[in-house]
Amino acid sequence: MSTKRDYYEILGVAKSASQDELKKAYRKVAMQYHPDRNPDNKEAEEKFKEAAEAFEVLSNPDKRAQYDRFGHAAPGRGGYSGGNMNMDDIFSNFGDIFGSDDVFGSFFGGGRSGGGGGRSRGRGVRGSNLRVKIKLTYEEIAKGANKKIKVKKHVTCTTCNGNGAKDKNSFQSCGTCGGSGQVRRVSQTFLGQMQTVTTCPTCNGEGQIITAKCTSCKGEGRLYGEETVNIDIPAGVGEGMQLSLSGKGNAGERGGAPGDLLILIEEEAHPDLQRDGLNVAYDLHISFTDAVFGTSLEVPTIDGKAKIKVPPGTQSGKIFRLKGKGFPSVNSYERGDQLIHVNIWTPQHVSSDEKAMLEKLQLSDNFKPQPEKSEKGFFDKVRDIFG
Repeated sequence: MSTKRDYYEILGVAKSASQDELKKAYRKVAMQYHPDRNPDNKEAEEKFKEAAEAFEVLSNPDKRAQYDRFGHAAPGRGGYSGGNMNMDDIFSNFGDIFGSDDVFGSFFGGGRSGGGGGRSRGRGVRGSNLRVKIKLTYEEIAKGANKKIKVKKHVTCTTCNGNGAKDKNSFQSCGTCGGSGQVRRVSQTFLGQMQTVTTCPTCNGEGQIITAKCTSCKGEGRLYGEETVNIDIPAGVGEGMQLSLSGKGNAGERGGAPGDLLILIEEEAHPDLQRDGLNVAYDLHISFTDAVFGTSLEVPTIDGKAKIKVPPGTQSGKIFRLKGKGFPSVNSYERGDQLIHVNIWTPQHVSSDEKAMLEKLQLSDNFKPQPEKSEKGFFDKVRDIFG
């Protein structure tokens, strides 16, 4: 589909929907557009896949949080993986979503073999998620960053390509399920006979048994190794924010789907600046004379140096604002400001001559706290004293 619809709209739920509400909504849509109810209907099949994609994202708390924040353009992953789901993926998830004995699976015959786009057999065990931490400087947070990291994890065995077998002749059809990967049971209920479908306990739903295991991975289909992962981090992320990279976690067993890589963001402390939401705070210390006469100076920002003017008569505690010099928002085009807090530095040691001048200034009413008034006479006196 060239244009993706909103996932909540697809399932017909509000953004505040609970997991139970999502599950019920998905069940309803999936039953409506199920291929068994709509044979040879491509439009229904697309809607069936669309609903599966929506549920795959919204039922996962991490993926849902990313979707709520970024929409379909999830950071570092080029969009969600659900758009690439095939019918095997969707049917293989039904047992996990609704339970192996659910009427939903029984009504449609569970894992169908053969055509019609149905599921033929299970595909191993899904790999687990991995979590890594990435520390970013203020500059990287402000502009976004691309990081390449080495991740130690389970990777697909290259000897057997992940199937766990020594060779292609090392498979045989499961005798328990006859290769379907599922076992059908018929039970008598007050409504009559009810057929249920469960995963085959002998082959774990794979439909076949390995007679000779791969010598490299011992039949697991994966080995412990290392992979270099490329991560695109959007501008504006913050401490504690978590990004998700689909399919970059541990490889699954015997061809199972890989887990996800979860990236936890940490902020590296800045030597001069402090973050306050989207804003940046900086403590500016100036001398007494600079506060009296005014000055021009440079201050650090997350984009480099910026020149500011301190007007004559600036009081300690004054806050200057540099518009747009803060962090960008990861959710919008908003950008914070840099707030400069003025602190007037008081010398701890003075010479005898300096002390005499300060004592003379102390007698002036201009050096006593008072309501703001004309400063012409005050500056004239200061210039006379200090030359």
